[in-house]
Amino acid sequence: MKQHFPLKNMQQEKRIYKGRIFFAIFIVITFLLLLICRYAYLQIVHYDDFTTASDKNRIRLQPLPPARGYIYDRNGILLADNYPVFTATLSRTDVSDIDGTIARLVPVLSLTQEDVDRFKSRVKTARKTERLAIKLNLTEAEIAKFSEVKYAFPGVKIETQMTRYYPHGELFAHVIGYVGRINDKELKSIDKDLYAGTNLIGKIGAEKSYEDLLHGTPGYESVEADAHGNVLRNLGRQAPIRGNDLFLSIDYGLQTIAAQQLADRRGAIVAMDPRTGEILALVSSPSFNPNLFVTGISSKDYSGLRDDLDQPLYNRAVQGAYPPGSTIKPMFGLGGIHYGLVDWGTAISDPGYFSLPGDSHRFRDHKKTGHGAVNLHKAQVVSCDTYFYILSYRMGIEKMNDWMRQFGFGEKTGVDLPSESTGLYPSPEWKMRTRKSKWLKGETISVSIGQGAFTATPLQLAMATAITANKGSHVTPHVLRDNKGAKKYSIHNAPDGKIQFNGTEQDWLNMHAAMIDVIQTGTGRGIKGGLQYSIAGKTGTAQVKSIAQGKRYNEASLSSRQWDHGLFVGFAPADKPEIAIAVVWENGKHGGSAAQLARPIFDYWLVTRKNNPLRPANHQVSGGLMTAGIKPGELPSSGGSPASAPVTSNQTTTPAASHATDGVSE
Repeated sequence: MKQHFPLKNMQQEKRIYKGRIFFAIFIVITFLLLLICRYAYLQIVHYDDFTTASDKNRIRLQPLPPARGYIYDRNGILLADNYPVFTATLSRTDVSDIDGTIARLVPVLSLTQEDVDRFKSRVKTARKTERLAIKLNLTEAEIAKFSEVKYAFPGVKIETQMTRYYPHGELFAHVIGYVGRINDKELKSIDKDLYAGTNLIGKIGAEKSYEDLLHGTPGYESVEADAHGNVLRNLGRQAPIRGNDLFLSIDYGLQTIAAQQLADRRGAIVAMDPRTGEILALVSSPSFNPNLFVTGISSKDYSGLRDDLDQPLYNRAVQGAYPPGSTIKPMFGLGGIHYGLVDWGTAISDPGYFSLPGDSHRFRDHKKTGHGAVNLHKAQVVSCDTYFYILSYRMGIEKMNDWMRQFGFGEKTGVDLPSESTGLYPSPEWKMRTRKSKWLKGETISVSIGQGAFTATPLQLAMATAITANKGSHVTPHVLRDNKGAKKYSIHNAPDGKIQFNGTEQDWLNMHAAMIDVIQTGTGRGIKGGLQYSIAGKTGTAQVKSIAQGKRYNEASLSSRQWDHGLFVGFAPADKPEIAIAVVWENGKHGGSAAQLARPIFDYWLVTRKNNPLRPANHQVSGGLMTAGIKPGELPSSGGSPASAPVTSNQTTTPAASHATDGVSE
């Protein structure tokens, strides 16, 4: 039997569908009304309550500046320390009227216009969440005064921050340099994230050269803070990474001895290891106290340093360009061998002067009556100018330029210190470019004895001397010996090339022998007494005031600042060099005097240091506040004489000799 199914009731299904739609709409409208009511409750009824709660409790990401790496000498003696100071800081997030707040803080914190200007410069580029330093190194009186009115300065508080301290004052100022407040120019070039929360940056010296290593990597912490910027609780922290510690090649004891030789004098001394290029001592005199610059030097103190006639801020060792005088004769003499113009048997007859063919002008030797028959060896020992006049006439300025530049003259040495001078080794092209005139043959004669337009830095002279000691192997001077920390940085402590020389090794040894005789019987014989090792050296005298043709140098008629410069270069032991030295004594009269300054430095390095090394009193080999036994602020504002540095050794030094050196004039 066929089964029948009933048809769908469409009307009933429509009623059911509509009922469900209305129910869903009702549910949606109901919950929407509830949501609107809740919003109204939160935004209208409790608006003030929740606004206050929002203002008082904020989650912030605060930068944690890294501690700066320490700087040590080659023996682990601390040269640059960190110590805490009280600092007034301001949060941009919590202060709406920054200019007004700073204006009201001026009498409270004794802010100078420099303090205000520095802060306003920094606030322009800083993050909104960053706390900015208003003034570093607050006094107890300033802290007490602020505490009384703290309630009136929401967003401003006193924090402890680390700053730099140089325990040995002016002794290492030109090597280490100093840090100072970040200025407008630096703000444009630095990584804002890397320097978040940091106030100081390296300005000169190793502090500047190795800023990337010393600075470290900042960390961050997430904190809940109230409306006054006070931290309520820490929510999370990423610790900062401290900067690398630097170990310089400088030796504290040698630096002290070198500084003692230049005490109350103007000049520079550079000592380096010819085998590695490590700078063992670098002294520029007079010096200055770098601690003055760390938290901001006063206008009065800076003006005093800037306007000082003796220019203590000027790094003579790296930037000073002096006529090198006869100190370059060993290098120049080897150029004659290189070009085949002379050999060790080639001799000239010295009447006491030289004249160019067809010219009546006489280029005088320092010995009026001349030296008779002179070969290359004797020319070095007695420093015969006439020999080198003739050699330069034969060689010509172009060949002289090509040869002497191999020793580093006229070029930067590549030392890892900023603001190095190139000095000048002149050429016809240089004269035409700078003075728009042709080169004269007489200028070649002057250059041959380190005069005329020829200038060199003490560092260049030390490097050229090291190359001579190395028999032509080139080394690049550097002050960084090692470093330890999170960042990887390698140092090259070895010769990095060799100059092109057509002679033999024996020619280098012959020149060493001539330089040894300079000390034994020649112009440097004033320092030979009691030697326990052999020195190979060369003296030099550089004119400061030109002397007219036919006139003689009359020291009595000149002011002390017009006296000749005294120079000396040398290395020791002569047969196996461990140290090369360059000395420039401004207005020291002659090279024999400069040699007297070098002798105690040789003695300390080769004899005294091994059994009785100089060390600062109460020194430690790990970083930390007052590790040198001197509290920050105890150093005098003008710096102390490095000769008075505290030592634990019984070492005594040979006092620098007077101008008289056994009648030696070079």
